[in-house]
Amino acid sequence: MSKCGKHLQHLNEYLDGDLDESLCAEIEEHIGECQNCKLMIDTLRQTVKLCRESGDCEPLPEHLSQKLTSAMRKRWEEKFGKAKP
Repeated sequence: MSKCGKHLQHLNEYLDGDLDESLCAEIEEHIGECQNCKLMIDTLRQTVKLCRESGDCEPLPEHLSQKLTSAMRKRWEEKFGKAKP
């Protein structure tokens, strides 16, 4: 698994502030060196912020949520390989 893939497995926990300090430090060091990961994390942070501020976020219909999740998983696996449990 690539360095990016290793760190991106923990992306949600990182953005939510739920990771231990040592893993956060590793991720921060990585995004300091990897422009692609920095851009992705910055974009996700901004998306979450805008969604929270708008207050107008509605859940996706179940079929769209499943389709989106499946497409994202497929793209992830193409780019980084299957995530280890």
